[in-house]
Amino acid sequence: MQLRLLTYNIHKGIGGVDRRYRPERVVEAIAHCAPDIVLLQEVDDGVPRSRHHRQVDFLGDQLGLPHRAYQHNVALREGHYGNAILSRLPLHDVQHLELSVPLKKRRRALAAHCRLQVDGHTRTLLVFNVHLGLAGFERTIQVRRCLASELLRHAHKGTAVIIAGDFNDLWGRLGRRLLEPAGFLSATGKVKTFPAFLPMRPLDRIYFRGGLRLDHSFASHTATARQASDHLPLVAEFTFA
Repeated sequence: MQLRLLTYNIHKGIGGVDRRYRPERVVEAIAHCAPDIVLLQEVDDGVPRSRHHRQVDFLGDQLGLPHRAYQHNVALREGHYGNAILSRLPLHDVQHLELSVPLKKRRRALAAHCRLQVDGHTRTLLVFNVHLGLAGFERTIQVRRCLASELLRHAHKGTAVIIAGDFNDLWGRLGRRLLEPAGFLSATGKVKTFPAFLPMRPLDRIYFRGGLRLDHSFASHTATARQASDHLPLVAEFTFA
């Protein structure tokens, strides 16, 4: 069975160049990639700049992805923004992992299990959606918290696990120093996703371990994707081993 996962910092649906709120562009950019699971960062809920949309439901409805999870991370004067998961597959055991570092913006990881039928057997996929901090020491603390979480420590050695999102990790040091020693592989390497109109930095990443084999990965460079946000969508397709 193949599984296509997409991670995307949607910048609240506001274009990276024209600064206009056009959520239909985000929908088109995601739909073009036909993902099974979508991990989103900077998702608004009840904010005036995005017409008070609850974006997790607006996008999920438009994309036909019925299973959803959302977390409020940053409180604004009116509304919030945070991380979201949209999925064709049912989500179970949704959890919110605190990653905030004192004096820094609030950060959390949104985690969920998916259960799939593969060759007549039930397989479990554990997904972490992250949007890490801007400072190097902050990101190190946040990745270590993910790796030390009960969710990951109690996962069976063969359980498929994906940690993905906006890592803000220009040089990939988190992968080499922390994730690879914990058994994770990079699915996307140095694929550049920021800024969307002329990508120069690999800020978005997908890491995996367990019963998964990477088939291929790419950043979507459609004309709409280059306009919809300040990041490009990043996609990885896996086969269950």
